[in-house]
Amino acid sequence: MGLDFSHSNAHWSYSGFYDFRRRLAQEINVDLEMMDGFGGDIPFDLIKDSIEPLLNHSDCGGGLTPSDCARVAPRLRELVKGWADDDYDKRHALTLAEGMEEAIAEDEIFEFC
Repeated sequence: MGLDFSHSNAHWSYSGFYDFRRRLAQEINVDLEMMDGFGGDIPFDLIKDSIEPLLNHSDCGGGLTPSDCARVAPRLRELVKGWADDDYDKRHALTLAEGMEEAIAEDEIFEFC
C-alpha cells in the first residue's frame, strides 16, 4: 500500500511521501507543518516557488496538469540535486520528474493513484 503515479514507477508509502514533501519544503525554507492542510494555517498561495503544486496536493487522487508538471519537474530536479545519489527520495524524485515529463509530452494529467 502506498502512493503510485500514472506516468511513473516512483513509489512512496503515504508517510514516506509526507516526509519527502517535508524535505522538499525545507529546501525552500518552508515548514510544511505550518501550512494549511498540514496542521497549520498558512495558505499555500503565499509560496512563490515552482514546487508549490507538488507540496499542495492531496496524498492520493487527483493529479497535476501538464502545465503544473512543466513547472514542477525541473524544480524538483534542482531541489534534489544535492541529495546523496543513493538516497531513496532522490532516486524516486528523479523518476517522478521523468514521469511528469512523459505526461507533458502526452498532454495528459499526471495522476496520483
